[in-house]
Amino acid sequence: MTDEKTTQPIWELESTHPDLVSTFKEAMREVVDPELGLDIIQLGLIRDVHLRDEDAQVTMILTTPFCPYGPALLDTTRKKAEEALKKPTYINLGMEMWDFSMMEEGVGGDWGLY
Repeated sequence: MTDEKTTQPIWELESTHPDLVSTFKEAMREVVDPELGLDIIQLGLIRDVHLRDEDAQVTMILTTPFCPYGPALLDTTRKKAEEALKKPTYINLGMEMWDFSMMEEGVGGDWGLY
């Protein structure tokens, strides 16, 4: 689900565990795309977060389908999510195509996009 005004996703975590959103985002800001130099929150790559009793599931996309750093980004995201959420975490690779409009508000200005 996305906010109607932007393409920023509204995570399930925001309604079920709002107290964990800040901690989760802070941890995800440590995962940086080495080619772009931006973190996965700035890029809008985390599309959803589900927290269940036994584990967590994070839906994430990549900036390109054949991102050479994809496996490393996915693994680092999983590890950081497990630290933040204190549960085993699984990463679901979403099929949604990434585009610049998914970036955090204000970030695209550095690239002359907005």
